Amino acid sequence: MTSKTVSGSCLCGAVTLTVPTEGHIEACHCGMCRQWGGGPLLALMPTGKPEVSGADNVSAYSSSEWAERAFCNSCGTHLYYRMKEHNNYAIPAGLFKDTGGFSMKEQIFIDKKPAYYDFANDTPKLTQKEVFEKFGVS
Repeated sequence: MTSKTVSGSCLCGAVTLTVPTEGHIEACHCGMCRQWGGGPLLALMPTGKPEVSGADNVSAYSSSEWAERAFCNSCGTHLYYRMKEHNNYAIPAGLFKDTGGFSMKEQIFIDKKPAYYDFANDTPKLTQKEVFEKFGVS
């Protein structure tokens, strides 16, 4: 997929995110993502900062020293995970209706993935240590 802009919204439509992307999907298997959403986070990795329409309906929760997770105040839809220092975003792929060209490119926290599921996608698989090294998190 070449770079394009896609838009997605929460369940109630109060918040819309518009992001530039190459369509790269990342699966995060960490315990926080699984607790947050009931399973691994399948996230679109934007190539820039999201444009947020309806920002007054967004709340952010500081889930760790290095990241926050945002949701819609009205319907509770998960909107994004953001690394505070690097301002990198991961946006749940389910927000987007136009998924043409999306493809899973990487799985992270593979050493935290429970044994009860596996993905068939042949992707690079990073451990927690490798993810922290990649982003300079200690």
